[in-house]
Amino acid sequence: MTHPNSDSISPVELRSIGLFGALDDDVLTHLASTLSVHRLEAGEIVFREGDDANAMYVVVSGEIEVLKKSKRATESRVAVLGPGDWFGEMSIVDIQPRSATVRALAPSSLLRISAADLDALYRYDLRSYSLIVLNLARELSRRLRVADGILADLIANVMDNYLRRPGAS
Repeated sequence: MTHPNSDSISPVELRSIGLFGALDDDVLTHLASTLSVHRLEAGEIVFREGDDANAMYVVVSGEIEVLKKSKRATESRVAVLGPGDWFGEMSIVDIQPRSATVRALAPSSLLRISAADLDALYRYDLRSYSLIVLNLARELSRRLRVADGILADLIANVMDNYLRRPGAS
């Protein structure tokens, strides 16, 4: 991924992103002055599955795809993300290697939030830190519910196909 450039994000832009919902103006101004914006070209990899991790990203502009490898090493698209969406937050929560590969589908701008950035926010304003962590937890919960639904449908389809096979009882 490219290095941060002179691009920055304004407090007004931050306010429009759900992750930063309900934060005070002074905190948004503080975050706008401390967080870095990265530009990517279409096809550029943000990170690869298995990479070490210590940061998450918010899509400011553009389109991003999330790819996951199967046990057979087949890569499948599991999500397409656009402005206001975020990814990589699992690295902030569980400090494990990246669970997927993320690539830009179009020229994109990403706001990078490291674990150190969140720690600094914790020290700057505990209430705002708590709101961001709660927003992260809500999104993780929503994604888990979606994954549970997909898994239940997949199991039902496999079972239906297995039970309908000739000779199956």
